[in-house]
Amino acid sequence: MDLQEISDRLEITQVLIRYTRAIDTDDWDGLDTVFTPDAAIDYTESGGISASYAEVKPWLAEVLPVFFPKRMHGLQQVDIALDGDEATVDAYFHNPMPLSGPDAGGKVAEFGGIYHHAMVRTPDGWRSRQLHEEIVWKRTI
Repeated sequence: MDLQEISDRLEITQVLIRYTRAIDTDDWDGLDTVFTPDAAIDYTESGGISASYAEVKPWLAEVLPVFFPKRMHGLQQVDIALDGDEATVDAYFHNPMPLSGPDAGGKVAEFGGIYHHAMVRTPDGWRSRQLHEEIVWKRTI
């Protein structure tokens, strides 16, 4: 690996971390440093929407805090395939989230899966122009 590839891999990993931290801390504007303005995002496997970033961002801000007031991502096995100014990125995730509401009774919804990103180098650094959230398993305990 040369220094550029090492730098690209570190920067892309930071994009993944910014994504999970923004989701977990309700920092919805922080997602602007993760996605391109025209990004396509697909959360349908977890019961969400598939839409443009412009539609998904306010949806996340409205829905997640209501149903899942606390979130905590873990990322593992990040696979980055670089091709010039583009990259295909797959990252395993584990995301336990306590449920809210009077009937929640301390239950936790857990999701495990793979984030599939298509990333591109922009003047502001690496950004995701496409995200597909693949759910491998889920459970409520």
